[in-house]
Amino acid sequence: MLSGIERDVLAAIDEDRVVADLAELVRIIESRLTRLSYAPEIAQAMLRQQQANAVVGARQRIVEGAVGMVQLALERLQEESVVDLDEERKAAMVSNLLVVLCSEQATQPVVNTGSLYQ
Repeated sequence: MLSGIERDVLAAIDEDRVVADLAELVRIIESRLTRLSYAPEIAQAMLRQQQANAVVGARQRIVEGAVGMVQLALERLQEESVVDLDEERKAAMVSNLLVVLCSEQATQPVVNTGSLYQ
């Protein structure tokens, strides 16, 4: 005579055989996820990563645009002989333009009352 546990084990084995037999007969054609949920910690980490990637991408576009504008400004100044800049003054101009073009906040103009180069 079988005990209760032995009967449960035999029943489970029989269920496994039925499932295995059905698996051979059934062919899955398509499956879809209707809802995918992540743990809050994982979802928050994924959101931070997406935001960081978006910020980096936006910054790259801003810098590329600013560098192009600075190059264009230097070329135009030279082509039209507006001003003759030595390398040190070009570097200062490039630095100032990049700060203005890439800054997130409004820049404040500084007016020099004398020459920086004496």
